[in-house]
Amino acid sequence: MGEVPVAHSAKDVTRLAAVDVGQAARVLGEVRSATLSGQRAPVPPRPVIEASWGRVLRGGVDPDHDVRADPLSLDEIERRRRDSPLRHVLPVLREGLLSFADVAQHIMVVADADGRVLWREGSSPVLRRADGLGFEPGADWGEGVVGTNGVGTPAVTRRPVQVFASEHFVRSHTSWTCTGAPITDPRDGRLIGVVDVSGPLETMHPATLAWVDAVAKLAEARLRELHLTSLDRLRAVAAPLLAGLGGRALAVDKDGWTAAVTGMPYVSRVALPVPFAPGRCLLPAVGPCTVEPLPGGWLVRAVDAPAPERVTRVVLDVAHPRRWSVTVTGDTGSWTHELSARHAELLCLLALHRSGRSATALAADLFDDPARTVTVRAEMSRIRRYLGAFLEHRPYRFCDAAEVEVLLPRNRHDLLPHSVAPGVVRARSAPESHAAVTPETDGAQP
Repeated sequence: MGEVPVAHSAKDVTRLAAVDVGQAARVLGEVRSATLSGQRAPVPPRPVIEASWGRVLRGGVDPDHDVRADPLSLDEIERRRRDSPLRHVLPVLREGLLSFADVAQHIMVVADADGRVLWREGSSPVLRRADGLGFEPGADWGEGVVGTNGVGTPAVTRRPVQVFASEHFVRSHTSWTCTGAPITDPRDGRLIGVVDVSGPLETMHPATLAWVDAVAKLAEARLRELHLTSLDRLRAVAAPLLAGLGGRALAVDKDGWTAAVTGMPYVSRVALPVPFAPGRCLLPAVGPCTVEPLPGGWLVRAVDAPAPERVTRVVLDVAHPRRWSVTVTGDTGSWTHELSARHAELLCLLALHRSGRSATALAADLFDDPARTVTVRAEMSRIRRYLGAFLEHRPYRFCDAAEVEVLLPRNRHDLLPHSVAPGVVRARSAPESHAAVTPETDGAQP
């Protein structure tokens, strides 16, 4: 057996865990005790863990008490299972994780975007140990409830996270290891849940992170295939109808993705108002139009009408840690569009810099690499599909006529917690007067 490495950094602790799990757990126990007591830790915690500890401390989670939210009722669990897109990818998750998890004395846990455990399978002895932690169907394992863990923390950071031993915030969880990866909806980038592999700390393996992440990506690929299949079905219904129509029209699914179009340039997606119903409405990509239901979607027909009044108010809501949206309001009504993580970052940066940002500046803000302008321009092109009337370019900025309001989290340090973009990191520590924004608590105009 090779020499046991000495831990001088978080990376060294990871290497140590692969050789001596018990020693690594003892080191992390010292790190946790020192950090939470305000002393200097022998080894600094990993950045993703340190950031999570900061969030849950600000949220009031007690590290020394195992506080559990009331579990969901059986009826509510079944309702959420029926409504969740995750039900379509359970076979993928089971095939990719369960056979190995059972042998390795792990369990597979699938939770929704709220951190509620919906499915849980695997090794029977480990399932019984999980019961003792309250890690059971219907339980709330959101980071704000039970602290740093392999379900709640990936949901906040939007990336795979392995939480080993005393990296867990709550003391009663420190004999546990868990590795979770977020699963997002390919239609809109919305978080729909987390898949997690967990077990006693002695079963920890450093390759688990890559394994769980790979299976989560397979699940997202399966969701993408299912979406394309549903668009094909809608297209088969809509194509004959569109062929007999004059003027501009298109068929979109219930999320606004285009299945077929006639008389107008193709757009991949249309921003739909929330709620959306048959009748007359105004869509940014179409203008005044009438809407009729189709199986699996909508038939949208443009109508001649006077040009709508110019919209005057844009509200960017980034107050929630996992769901973000932009709402546009004016004399003709309002509509709301849910944002992906990347679009939330970009629009937040533009709202904080009303004079505008060049593609080079945005590349530096997002990636710390001014050369990545191609990626920035591609993302801004996607944003302009639903917000184009209210954005200018050269530099990119909100148009002068738009009254822009930003709804921030109560604590500025919780702004887009998933983001590692340098511009967002700077905004978290900037004074409140740095930009025209509205704290979630007061709702005042900027």
